[in-house]
Amino acid sequence: MKQFGIRITLQSSDTMRAPHLLGEDWEAYRWYRTAEERNKAFEALQQRPPYYQRADNPNLVLTKVESECLSK
Repeated sequence: MKQFGIRITLQSSDTMRAPHLLGEDWEAYRWYRTAEERNKAFEALQQRPPYYQRADNPNLVLTKVESECLSK
């Protein structure tokens, strides 16, 4: 069964990539059952959060990914 996900990483200039914080290799994934669910979530994640100030810019890098899942 195929899984549809979003890989989340930080921009190379993000200070949270410091070794004593999240580190250079930090990444997170969000998985969805269908490509349509993933695509809706991807669009929503690309929107600027309402609590950000005008000068603030999100430092997240979002990438659509797919994975084959082995079910038992």
